[in-house]
Amino acid sequence: MVREGHDVICVDNYFTGAKSNVAHLLGFSNFEILRFDVRDPLRLEVDEIYNLACPASPQHYQLQPVRTIETSVMGTVNLLRLARETGATFLQASTSEIYGDAQVQPQSETYYGHVNPIGPRSCYDEGKRCAETMCFDYHRQYGVRVKVVRIFNTYGPRLSPADGRVASNFILQALRDKPITIYGDGLQTRSLCYVDDMVGGLAAMMDSNDDVTGPINLGNPDEHTIREIADLIMSITESKSKITFGPVPEDDPQKRRPDISLAIEKLNWRPTVDLETGLARTIGYFRRQFSMDMPG
Repeated sequence: MVREGHDVICVDNYFTGAKSNVAHLLGFSNFEILRFDVRDPLRLEVDEIYNLACPASPQHYQLQPVRTIETSVMGTVNLLRLARETGATFLQASTSEIYGDAQVQPQSETYYGHVNPIGPRSCYDEGKRCAETMCFDYHRQYGVRVKVVRIFNTYGPRLSPADGRVASNFILQALRDKPITIYGDGLQTRSLCYVDDMVGGLAAMMDSNDDVTGPINLGNPDEHTIREIADLIMSITESKSKITFGPVPEDDPQKRRPDISLAIEKLNWRPTVDLETGLARTIGYFRRQFSMDMPG
């Protein structure tokens, strides 16, 4: 967006983000960054709002569950009010966690999900579900232009080393030749989407016709077991790590694969970066971070 000449305001409270992630943009006159928490009302002149605010890793959102659900609910309401006041189009980054431990494979947008509303993950799951409800209520009652996407597991360069999910955990452990920890038997599946593909999907959704409100799944339908992902990362890194197994976290989904038929039809979008290529790029980023962190 910055390269295309748009005026871009990035808002972050740095709970899980880092200013270094946008350091390469700070020299552009059409980019500015504002340290702010969307749980408070925000007043800006904008014509498009991308709401990606919320910790997405279980280890982060379970650390502060109240803050997490407040970000999803109060933050979304504040930004929807801003969209209503300014006439902006509002894009809500929802999540595949909407589907919970899905009983239907693959998950399509018509599936209502299988979610525990009071479990340790529910601050995130139910917060995002409520945020979707608010979007469509603002659309129906106030005519706010809304677009809801359900994001499946995303990875790539600038992923936080402390993210705590499969890609970052396994890459860090492999690069350090530490044991790679798999929770469960490793047969549970994930579908990992490379960040460039995901950003393209978000932009395509924002640029779609007003009648395309979603929800629309954005993710890579190429499904892999956790064990396969671990083996591939060890192969790319040429790691000496061994695989160890631990207990499955409560409410951890066993199967995760998007049906992206609607994204293909409505957005003409599908991911193009295969898992091996995307992991190699991500591993390269982590290697460079390690080399910079090492004493000279």
